[in-house]
Amino acid sequence: MTSSTPHPAAILLGAQAGAARLPVCDHYSGVEVRMRKSLQLQAEMTAEFGTCVFDVTLDCEDGAPVGGEAAHARLVAQLVHQAPEGARVAVRVHPVDHPAFAQDMDTILGEAADRLCHVMIPKVERVDDVFAAEKALQRNAGDRLQLQVLIESPCAVHNAFEIAAHPRVQSLSFGLMDFVSAHGGAIPASAMSSKGQFEHPLVVRAKLEIASACHAHGKAPSHCVVTEFSDAAAMQAAAARAAREFGYTRMWSIHPAQIRPILAAMAPDEAEVAQAARILCAAQAADWAPISDAGTLHDRASYRYFWHLLERAHATGTMVPAQARHWFA
Repeated sequence: MTSSTPHPAAILLGAQAGAARLPVCDHYSGVEVRMRKSLQLQAEMTAEFGTCVFDVTLDCEDGAPVGGEAAHARLVAQLVHQAPEGARVAVRVHPVDHPAFAQDMDTILGEAADRLCHVMIPKVERVDDVFAAEKALQRNAGDRLQLQVLIESPCAVHNAFEIAAHPRVQSLSFGLMDFVSAHGGAIPASAMSSKGQFEHPLVVRAKLEIASACHAHGKAPSHCVVTEFSDAAAMQAAAARAAREFGYTRMWSIHPAQIRPILAAMAPDEAEVAQAARILCAAQAADWAPISDAGTLHDRASYRYFWHLLERAHATGTMVPAQARHWFA
């Protein structure tokens, strides 16, 4: 391959080739000691895997004590500044209708916008909430940052496609516990468990609507938390179902012990990665014309699938075969 050979992403994804590919795990913490440990763990695992395998989101919504929102926002801005170069650090601010929202945006973005990877907006109900957040974002960061939003109610699920279509929205996350609570007892508490959340019809419908809205508009669907944080098997099983059955490409972690199970569940297996690398290298050698591999025809439709699989392998720290590794240098 010569230096002038087009990159597979440019050939296969077209205008979407430059879109950000997010880590598959988004780790949340809001208490100072845990926020500092999360940033340290991110640096350690980046060194281990050779790429940043999870985002750290510093939490103002649940992390700030009542009455202490301003001080917490200043602390978050300080921690963002102290993060190592190349770290992926985000912030979850208060909802747009909360008195502390503007303060969060002005303080944190005013001091550290150039070090953030995105801003998470919770309790988004409709696209007007996104416009309000975008206005505050523009005031403090111009066009440098994208928004991620948290879908937590039946109304928000109803509006998910319109919200996902907004150009500043990068990802939709599902807020399971608030979604269940918003039904006034009509959904049982068991639907918040690692197993029950995949069984109750209203929760399943919400997850599918959010994932479908994201894929319709080229955004990343991010799966909800698993509260049984000490049960690694339950965590990995939930992450695997979210990825393989519900189309989620990203998932929340609320405890450091959940990060590696999410990575393992979201990662393709070695045989799939080897197949993807083999087929894509053969496709490139054929100038992306159709090829036959082990008696099966492949063309650009399957090439796109295998390229996304290789991207997921890289994002989860899975070893990409030597012949395809240069694409991720």
